[in-house]
Amino acid sequence: MTEPPEPAAAEQSDSGARTGTSGGKDGRQHGPGPGSGTEPSGTGASAFARAARRLPRSVSGRATLAGAVVSGLLVLAIVFGSRLLHDFDSALLPYAVATVFLAFGVAYRYTVWVSAPGALRLFRNGWRSLFSKENFRKAPTALPKMTATYLGFQKFLGARSHARWAAHQLIFWGCILAALITFPLTWGWFTFTSGSGSGPGYEMRIWGLKIIGFDSLNFLGWLMFHGLDIAAVLVIPGASYFLWRRMKDRGAITGQRFAYDMVPLLALIVISVTGLLLTFSSIFLHGGGYEFLAILHMVSVVFTLIYIPFGKFFHIVQRPAAVGMQLFKYTGRQDDQVFPCRRCGEAIDTGPYVENLRGTMRDLELGFDEWTEYCPRCKRVLRGNAYLTQVKKGFK
Repeated sequence: MTEPPEPAAAEQSDSGARTGTSGGKDGRQHGPGPGSGTEPSGTGASAFARAARRLPRSVSGRATLAGAVVSGLLVLAIVFGSRLLHDFDSALLPYAVATVFLAFGVAYRYTVWVSAPGALRLFRNGWRSLFSKENFRKAPTALPKMTATYLGFQKFLGARSHARWAAHQLIFWGCILAALITFPLTWGWFTFTSGSGSGPGYEMRIWGLKIIGFDSLNFLGWLMFHGLDIAAVLVIPGASYFLWRRMKDRGAITGQRFAYDMVPLLALIVISVTGLLLTFSSIFLHGGGYEFLAILHMVSVVFTLIYIPFGKFFHIVQRPAAVGMQLFKYTGRQDDQVFPCRRCGEAIDTGPYVENLRGTMRDLELGFDEWTEYCPRCKRVLRGNAYLTQVKKGFK
């Protein structure tokens, strides 16, 4: 058994905990990842500008180039996917422009995020595990199972609260349904056309190719034309629950920020409510107030799309990397590569994961990466011994 770190390192570990390099209920250390502070925070253009000024010029340049390339590719996809704008609806131009800004912002911030040492290791090991033939051979069902668990049904949220899990599922599937409908329509990728010009027979075409014909008066037709209403009905109760929780739960109130935590929920509710009111106006009010509601709905959607790269919604883009990291840890367990605590021998985590965490701490030059080789209990014992031997003796 090797000797533990010098007592001075214990004091460093306490300061490291305050800077976010260790966490969790059991005191176990975790490397930087999504939401760990390795990416710029804040909302809106001003936060974007402040974050850009703090970046090294090389990182900012790469991020800007990545954003320009991705947004340029999206513009080309819109032009050619709509058959040289033949199927593009000019009334949806503000939405399409907002998606281009969204593409630039997501690519920019993702590039900045993966430029940080901790996130870069997470990114590399995660995606390496996703595309590893060896991992697929050892555990062929692991990837689809973890994709369903961490991306689809997000079972890890159920351990915190079943109500939070249910609300998150409503928001998640509602937003997925809305995105699958809205984005292709906005880009002119698929259209609904009627031979008579007013129905009830319609054809759904993707890139000009007929996919399905349907009657707007039957159940299938109702689903086709009210998909966004269904999405809104899913999102409203989920977002309302989280909004209520952030106004009532003391733990949530303590650490929340209005722009970061409240604005996303309010934006989802406004989008959903105005979308339902558009349907209500067209069916029951014969179009009364439709123009005002359409403008209000468009402004709320455009604002939300531009907000995504700079606020809490960005974790949607980061989440797939967590699937790769979970696969990385899972395959390590399959090989029985469990790393024991250097002091008591209790299993900490897989060997590759501990080494990855230690490498991240070296990259960050924290100076106490050897502490990753101790279990949470032994860390507390060693810190206590360091206090007794190095600090308390000064009062004698």
